[in-house]
Amino acid sequence: MDIFQSTSDSGILTLTLSGRLDADTTAKFSEVLGGCIDRGDRRITLDLGALDYVSSVGLRALIVGQKRLATLGGKIVLCAVRPQILKLLEIAGFTSIFPVAATREDAAELLR
Repeated sequence: MDIFQSTSDSGILTLTLSGRLDADTTAKFSEVLGGCIDRGDRRITLDLGALDYVSSVGLRALIVGQKRLATLGGKIVLCAVRPQILKLLEIAGFTSIFPVAATREDAAELLR
């Protein structure tokens, strides 16, 4: 899995995930997300447009990050989610926890 970071002019951090979020890659994702939260990022977009697969371990990492950020007054918005990943998120009840936006621009609106 690859993770790319970018920050917009309005201070919204975007993490773009590609590949698989599974038992082999979740530790890396958790480390990157935790580091972003530690340095003060509170408005985070996760661009999942290039994510092919998410395991239960990956789902857990998403929840842990969201809960940690929520206690600090922050928020994570998911965007560009592929249909098969979105279906998984819906079945798991994650769409009631995470706002889901079609694009990064839509996600930024949800974070303002």
